[in-house]
Amino acid sequence: MLVLGIETSCDETGLALYDDKKGLLGHVLHSQVKMHAEYGGVVPELASRDHILRILPLLQELLNEGGYAKSDIDAIAYTAGPGLMGALLTGASVARSLAWTLGVPAAEVHHMEGHLLAPMLEDNPPEFPFLALLVSGGHTMLVEVSGIGTYRRLGESLDDAAGEAFDKTAQLLGLGYPGGPELSKAAARGDATKYKFPRPMMDRPGLDFSFSGLKTSVLTAVQKIEDIDAERDHVAAGFQEAVVDVLSKKVARALQQTGLKTLVIAGGVGANQALRARLQELGEKLEVEVRYPRVEFCTDNGAMIAFAGCQRLLAGERASLVVTTQARWDMQNLSAPQSVA
Repeated sequence: MLVLGIETSCDETGLALYDDKKGLLGHVLHSQVKMHAEYGGVVPELASRDHILRILPLLQELLNEGGYAKSDIDAIAYTAGPGLMGALLTGASVARSLAWTLGVPAAEVHHMEGHLLAPMLEDNPPEFPFLALLVSGGHTMLVEVSGIGTYRRLGESLDDAAGEAFDKTAQLLGLGYPGGPELSKAAARGDATKYKFPRPMMDRPGLDFSFSGLKTSVLTAVQKIEDIDAERDHVAAGFQEAVVDVLSKKVARALQQTGLKTLVIAGGVGANQALRARLQELGEKLEVEVRYPRVEFCTDNGAMIAFAGCQRLLAGERASLVVTTQARWDMQNLSAPQSVA
């Protein structure tokens, strides 16, 4: 089965072709970073318009690169949520129209499920069950993954997610957009011991996260600094150290509670080198295997949607004729495809 995956949940237009026998055959991606940089964040209306402009040319590019025709497509998978409603509707409309025209089935995919399953695209995918640290945009959560569609949320962010905290702190420090990567670059140049920031919710039991107070603490520190240019890198390093410390300690707590021996890190913040290094140390200490998707599949992409959709299509799932998208969508409401559970 040759599946076309379409991802348009936010500010990246991603398409991919995945074959259930041959694996990933190709993927293309257009990022809107330059367009949104002027505004310091994603403008939903502009994001939707750009998806409309890019999606069909990207599809043709994808087909041309692999030597395929539209008629070769056996099914289409698309992100149905969560995300920006206008952006989701763009991808869903194109996916369902194309499926109708070609006479092939379509499948709705949960964006976070796509991230969780992105490591399965690698040549040596992790085996179920595993613990997943999902740090993507507005989501930070720890999930016990027993199989495709079988997820138990162990903890999540109660306010700002880690990615949001990175972006907002970067903006506070006058760094570029997108904030996360720019803050990480600044942190690499700074002294993480110069500014000591709080580790939210570490003194409480449980596996939930909170980064709003950390962001406020950084703001208070910056307001007292006379020459921010001289201290920017050190503040960034102290902030990043606090986030990495919280994430790694909560992961350690979750591993000890569940007894799982495989840890998967997924989502955009999963590309952060400081976080990767700390979790790798943790894995060695606890004798846990630590796995990541390749860096290009940490951020939003069509490949993860094509893979996740393919698994559900193989199990016989089909989207209804009514096109639905969800800006908010609890992943625990997903069901496990029977044939791959």
